[in-house]
Parts: sequence; structure tokens; C-alpha cells
Amino acid sequence: MKMVKSLILGSAAGLIAMSGAQAADLPVKAKAVEYVRICSLYGAGFYYIPGTDTCIKLGGYLRIDTTFNGTTYGAPAWNGDQGQGNRYRDYFVSRSRMALTVDTRTATEYGVVRTFGQGDFQFDNFNNGSRNPALLATFNSTQLSAAGGGYVAVEMVFLQFAGFTFGKSASAFATPWHGYPGNNNSFLMGGHDTVTGVNNIQYTAQFGNGVSGTIGLDDPTVFHRTAVFNTSTGIGAVGTTGNAYAGTHAPTIVGNIRVDQAWGLFQISGALHEVNASYNTLTAATAAPTNLSETSGHPDSKWGGSVMAALQIKNLPTGAGDDFKIDVTYAKGHTKQVISTSGGSPSFAMFGGTGIAGGYQSVGLAATTDAVYLPGVGGTGGLQLTQAWGVRGAFNHNWDPYWSTSLWGSYAQVKYDGGANDNLGAAGTTSAKGAYCAQFAVSHPGQTGVAGIGTYSCNPDFNVAQVGMVTRWTPVKGLTFSGEVGAFFLDQKMAGSSVFTATAPKPTALYEFKDQSTVFLNVRAQRNF
Repeated sequence: MKMVKSLILGSAAGLIAMSGAQAADLPVKAKAVEYVRICSLYGAGFYYIPGTDTCIKLGGYLRIDTTFNGTTYGAPAWNGDQGQGNRYRDYFVSRSRMALTVDTRTATEYGVVRTFGQGDFQFDNFNNGSRNPALLATFNSTQLSAAGGGYVAVEMVFLQFAGFTFGKSASAFATPWHGYPGNNNSFLMGGHDTVTGVNNIQYTAQFGNGVSGTIGLDDPTVFHRTAVFNTSTGIGAVGTTGNAYAGTHAPTIVGNIRVDQAWGLFQISGALHEVNASYNTLTAATAAPTNLSETSGHPDSKWGGSVMAALQIKNLPTGAGDDFKIDVTYAKGHTKQVISTSGGSPSFAMFGGTGIAGGYQSVGLAATTDAVYLPGVGGTGGLQLTQAWGVRGAFNHNWDPYWSTSLWGSYAQVKYDGGANDNLGAAGTTSAKGAYCAQFAVSHPGQTGVAGIGTYSCNPDFNVAQVGMVTRWTPVKGLTFSGEVGAFFLDQKMAGSSVFTATAPKPTALYEFKDQSTVFLNVRAQRNF
């Protein structure tokens, strides 16, 4: 009996001891879990970063595009192998892209501090419309289209604080719609486009009642320059030569005054842009330097510029959400503001049929420049700035919550000062047109007034026009399927014909100078998130 009592008491003491030890090991109080909280200060999709007062929004889209009879994102067949219509061109081009955006905002005593960035992960399964070995041998981003390849593009990356914006953002010259008043394609001429961002510094002041003003300094390298032609290097088969722009010496100064209210938007923008050339003596065709370049001198720099007026009218009586957008731009020495895309500015070389006796084909040539010069005695006396103006717009209509259609169009003119025969006078070449046509005659025989014969008249001026329509179907929120058809028209001012050596694979033959046109079809599927 005593043995049983001893066992029971010993077991109880052991259990009490074990319980005390376990109780001592337990924490006094569990740490609270910090859940992600919704941030309602800046709209839907924002959350507080745990442990901070900063709100973050992650977003983006996935987009699949295919363009028929053009290149990526609806570029018309207006130059290169596409413009020639030769056997190297692709009949269709596709791109798949996933864009990721990160938007952070923090409220401070100076206002909201914001950072924003967008990266595009994309894959082009064709070399942007061409199988030409000469192009495939040149490195560019679309060569990363091998199996398992692809590349990353950077769009907007900027910081905003107390009215200032630093980084890669939309220019202060731009409208909110950039080059997209209603179109899907990235190649609507007629005005400014920095939808992917330009390196800049700018300040915006809010005056109340929807009125604001912005002034900024833009890096001119990509989105404010086209080309400067030193015509002493010659004019090639497609009417162009090497780019003789000098290095960047000054930022482009931009600004706007904007009224943004419930009825719509009105904006006036302006820009000042430095045009500067490298040297008087350069390598023929490429404008690359030689050992004589530095001692040959250079023309004085000139300042060009541009102005724009833009208007958006909302709440049209045609339907809920319908609107109309239009902008008009004039530029001198700043042609990029008119012949503009979301990337570079094209020159045009389009081939087509002809009805002239013995003619091989017709061709439309048009060179896009900011300035032209011919150095030396009898030259132009410095840079001759190119003039341009353009208009573009769109009417956007919603048929119902699921279907919408946009009608869009544009028109632009580019003009060179002087006359084609200015180079024949006693004073020598005195104008941009005279300098250009004198060298054009060397590679294109038969120009009127040259050597007493003539089968064509020279005039590098040109007009371009575009018109198109896009229809979109949004079966569920954030998912849209669309189809866009567009036409491009080149009104070149050369008249007549010439026997010359065109760019390979074209032969040396008789070509008629003639206006050209082309159409494209783009289909797109996009999911926003």
C-alpha cells in the first residue's frame, strides 16, 4: 500500500514539475500579425507597404499584336524592304508584350512624393518585317527573337516631388493622348509623341479650376531630333544621306498652359530646340568624320522651335463617353514635332507600279530633316532650317458598354526653303532646296536645268496623310480585342523619271517619280491588370 502511494505521489510531483517547465517556455504574449491594408488615398489598387506610410500599386498589361502589310505596332510599309515590296519583306509581323508598372506614393508636408516605373518584357517573332541578310547582320533589339529569347524595354521611370518631375516622363510639350487620339498604332504623323517617356526635368504649377502650367528641359537626342544633312556628302538612291548632327549641347526647352475641366481640355505648348552640325568635311554617304573634319570648321548653330494647340471635347451628344481630340503643330528646325512616332522619325522610300514607256517601277522619296547645309564658297551660308506643320485627331464613339469605334486621321507638310535651281546662279547655292537638288542630280541623272537636259523636276518638299478606323470589343472588364485598318498616303513633289541605281535588290532602271500609298491591318488582344 505504501508502495502504491509512493508511486502516485511521485507521478503527480513529476507532472507538476513538467507543467511548470512547459509554462515557463511559452511566450507571455504572441506578436500581432501585421496585415496589408488598403490605401484609399490615391484610388483603387493601392496598398500600404507593411511597416510604412507609403502606398504601392502594381499593375500593367499583357498585349499580343499582329500587323499585316507593315511592321510592329502598325507601322505602314513606307520604307526599307517593306517599302520596296521585295522578296525579303514579311507579310505580317507579331509581338507579345507584358508590361509591369510600379507606382508608389507617400503623403508629406510638401505634398505627395511619387515614384513610377514601367518595364516591358517582349518578344518579336520576326525581325520587324525583313529577312534581308544585310539587316540581320546589324545588331538590334529584335534580333533577340530566337527561341527562348526576348528583351526588356524601359518606358516611364520618374520621381515627382513638390511640383517637380525628374526622370523619364512625358514631355511638357505633349498632350495627355500623345500620338494616340483614338488609334492603336504607334505611327500617326502630325504632332509630338513622348508616350514612352523622355529624360527631363520639369515643374508644374496648379493655378486652380483645372488650370496648370508646366516648364521643362528635355534631352533632345531621341525625341526632338530628326537629321541634319551636309549635302557635300552626297544624296543617295532613296534621297537621304548620313546624319551630320553634332553632339547634344543644350536641352530642348518646353512648356505648356493647360485648362482641364469636365467639358474637355485646351492646351497651348511651345518648344525651343538647338540645331547644330558636326563638321564641314565628312565622309561621303555616312557623314562619318575624317582626319580633315576638325580643321574644316562647322556651321554656326541655330535655334529652331515649335508651337502646338490642342483641344479635347468630352460628353458629346452622340453617346456616353464619346469625345473628339485634335492638335495642330507648326515647327521650324524641329521637324520631330510633326513627323513623329513613339520612336524615331522616318524618311520615306516607297515603290509601286508605273505606266511610262520603258519604266521599271515608280518611286516616292521623301527625306525628313531639321536642317540642310552645303559648306564652302557658293554654299548655303550655314544651316537652312526645315519647316513643317501637321494636324491629327480622332472621333471616339461608344456603341454600348462592350463595343467602341474610333475614326482617326492626320495630315502634315514638310518644306525646304528656296528653289531647285538656286545652285545655278552666280551667287552659287543659296537655299536648302538648291543644295539638296544639286546633289540629288548627281545620283539621279536627268534633272531639269542640269547640263541642259531634263526628264524630271526636283523638289524635296512632301506631304503625308493618314486615315483609319479601329473597333474594340471588351467582353469583360480589362480584356479587349481590337482590329484596326489604316491607310498612308505620300504626296511627293518630284515629277518625271530618271534612270538610277536603286537600293538592292532593285536594279538600275528607269523609275517614275510618283505619289505612293499603302494600307495595313492590325489585330490586338490586351488584358489590363
